[in-house]
Amino acid sequence: MSDTLVATSGPVRFARFAFPPNRLGYCGPGDGGELAHYTRGHEDPGLRDIAAGFEGAYPYLQLLAGANRRHDPLDADVVEAYWIGNELLDHVPLHDFGNSIDDRFRRRAGASWQQIENRIPDGVANHSYHVMNAMPWAGLLRDGVVDEPLRIIDRCRISWATVIGHVDDSADASEGRVLVRRLPLVWSGSRLLFGESVVDAVDSPFPVELGDVVAIHWDWICERLDQRQLGWLQRVTNRQLADLHAG
Repeated sequence: MSDTLVATSGPVRFARFAFPPNRLGYCGPGDGGELAHYTRGHEDPGLRDIAAGFEGAYPYLQLLAGANRRHDPLDADVVEAYWIGNELLDHVPLHDFGNSIDDRFRRRAGASWQQIENRIPDGVANHSYHVMNAMPWAGLLRDGVVDEPLRIIDRCRISWATVIGHVDDSADASEGRVLVRRLPLVWSGSRLLFGESVVDAVDSPFPVELGDVVAIHWDWICERLDQRQLGWLQRVTNRQLADLHAG
């Protein structure tokens, strides 16, 4: 495993996490073509314009930045807080968080709004909250529609995984198509749980090494994780899973 992690700017970090669903047409402007360029580490004002067009993620970044007196929603720590988790999440007042969710989702959610509102007190301005609690997929699971909602929740949440090889069986895992081992989410019939570990083939826009722990979003490596980041990602994911099934 690599001993040191290379610092990534906030805008590039955002591009690497936002690109996978964008290229699939799930969120953000365009079709991922513009963002693909930025995942390689390039940065210019155009990246900020693209980021502001993400109607799902960008308001959370604005909320985090304002609550933590960061002038830039694409500050590296702010972006980390949203996608992975860090202490900035703890500084967002519940009142502000609740108002933001209300403004954005009450009318859109319709009859399912009450379920979202009930979970606001335990929510955080993190992608795991957005996927598991603000979006409709968990409700569909409860209604018996399982396969596609489960796939979306499991692939859209940020997973942690360990690099175990290269798809062409070369000796060193590097940039390109990489094999990782991770814990998927499964549906028990009443709860989302972690299942047995699986091996997935994923893409990486930067070199990784065997044993690296990485963040995965829609079969794409977004970032190599140190122990602090891994702890936060696991904590916020488990918290939102618990909140999802509370009561």
